[in-house]
Amino acid sequence: MKKRNTSNKSLTDWARVDALMDKDIDLSDSPEITPEMFARAVVRSGLKPLPRKSQVSLRLDSDVLAWFKAQGRGYQTRINMLLRAYMEAHAKRARRARVNTRRS
Repeated sequence: MKKRNTSNKSLTDWARVDALMDKDIDLSDSPEITPEMFARAVVRSGLKPLPRKSQVSLRLDSDVLAWFKAQGRGYQTRINMLLRAYMEAHAKRARRARVNTRRS
């Protein structure tokens, strides 16, 4: 059996954390949330879950795949994000075309 290399004991000084006052917390590296950022926020509680992913076999050029893999972990997610952006851009273009056709 493998030996666990983690401990259940917390190394956090909880007494020091509990004693902190709000004014003592350094938030200089955390940007303030602007109203625009807040307006774009999505609360997932009670909403439908995000769509499930489907596993597919996809043939990519070797150099393209190597480039994505060289970017590090999450390369499949980045490929999915690019494909989604392409899909949404074309969907937006199609919607504009339909609106312009109706106006003519």
